[in-house]
Amino acid sequence: MLLSLVTFLPTLGALALLLLRGDDAASRRNAKWIAFATTVITFVASLFILGRFDAANPGFQLVEDREWLLGLRYKLGVDGISVLFVLLTTFLMPLVIASAWDVEHRLKEYMIAFLLLETLMIGVFVALDLVLFYLFFEGSLIPMFLIIGIWGGSNRIYAAFKFFLYTFLGSLFMLVAMVVMFAQAGTTDIPTLMAFDFSTAPFNILNIQVVGGLQTMLFIAFFASFAVKMPMWPVHTWLPDAHVQAPTAGSVVLAAILLKMGGYGFLRFSLPMFPVGSEVMAPLVLWLSAIAVVYGSLVALVQTDMKKLVAYSSVAHMGFVTMGIFAANQQGVDGAVFQMLSHGFISGALFLIVGVIYDRMHTREIAAYGGLMNRMPAYAAVFLLFTMGNVGLPGTSGFVGEFLTMAGTFQVNTWVVAVACTGVILSASYALWLYRRVALGPLVNTALRGITDMTGREKAIFAPLVVMTILLGVYPSLVTDIVGPAAEAMLVPVHEAQAAFGVEPQVAQVEEGAAE
Repeated sequence: MLLSLVTFLPTLGALALLLLRGDDAASRRNAKWIAFATTVITFVASLFILGRFDAANPGFQLVEDREWLLGLRYKLGVDGISVLFVLLTTFLMPLVIASAWDVEHRLKEYMIAFLLLETLMIGVFVALDLVLFYLFFEGSLIPMFLIIGIWGGSNRIYAAFKFFLYTFLGSLFMLVAMVVMFAQAGTTDIPTLMAFDFSTAPFNILNIQVVGGLQTMLFIAFFASFAVKMPMWPVHTWLPDAHVQAPTAGSVVLAAILLKMGGYGFLRFSLPMFPVGSEVMAPLVLWLSAIAVVYGSLVALVQTDMKKLVAYSSVAHMGFVTMGIFAANQQGVDGAVFQMLSHGFISGALFLIVGVIYDRMHTREIAAYGGLMNRMPAYAAVFLLFTMGNVGLPGTSGFVGEFLTMAGTFQVNTWVVAVACTGVILSASYALWLYRRVALGPLVNTALRGITDMTGREKAIFAPLVVMTILLGVYPSLVTDIVGPAAEAMLVPVHEAQAAFGVEPQVAQVEEGAAE
């Protein structure tokens, strides 16, 4: 019952908010504290999941399985990969609620939307039934659509519909693939499907031979959904619009958690269920990832809006994630999971950093700022730390994720890594350029002379993010020790598929090299 409790606690908080009456100051204050208390309790409850989790066991743990609807099963469980994303979600949500403390417009509905979104995001990471996963995965679109569309900027309706249509249409391909999988395997149980041998016999479509057979087609269908959700180049165009128009709290959730659902989908479905399809499509995905790293970095360099710059930075960093996943070796997968967690802390902090000065000056234009270190020394210090984390400075979590993904990919394709490495240089260029323009130099804009430094609440929001960014940077085994066994077990069928295609598994090469 522990997983169900953690998953649906936020929904109970949302129901409690529905019982509040009135819209006076007292009602709004109560709504904030109920939402905040709910997310804190949910985080504390999620720590019990970690306490009962056996990192040495690569299988699913704390499994809940019961009859649900029309033969479908309500099945939840976590392994070494999903448990970390559950903790990431529950860790960040109290900070998200605290960042929205000054919201006045329809505050109760705003908090309800975030609480329901938390339930749906946790559900994605713990679902062990295909239909249940799809319901959580698609359900998360609705609260985010409302958050952007109601509390967003001046062009919020366009951004909300673009976000919804891109992600929903991509997921329709996944829905078709799920129906085919059920027809083939006769079950929607995810652990059973991970062990099911989908056909790899080549067949023709429009006189084009599909190598890898049904597995490749299923892989492409799931890829269409997860690639949009990440988002990968070239299906990323919804992300900058969504970030720019979303309120600060919405941008934090979108960057720190929602994007990770795409990477999690690749790890939970694409690699273990369609290992042959993954092997066939891996070269294309690796090159798309390298292009995303360079493209996202180059476009970030020319942005004049701070939120757009951070959004394109996310596109580049997610390129490292997909690169590590489809390297399909231990270092690559460990690095991909680590990079997603690190990006959750760093990108979430960067959007909060933009929000701090936007709340004071009501503009995100880089040219409107400069010399903030003179008036906001604490803000400038925090901004510098997360700028270094975004660049991948050793000692921060950003370095570990990028290094591991590139080390894993280097074993597979050195040219992909050579291209992606340029993104590391470019990330330093746009990140340091942004910091110099905003925080350093003389205080030229007279409107900034009255700007105040961060409040105690704002400092308290950043403190846990600072701790996690540095802690994971100097002690990465906190993550890799948990991810390692689950990743190793997941990669076994992928290595068998590589061997079937005449490719020596990369893990074997590493072990042989170490033995020598």
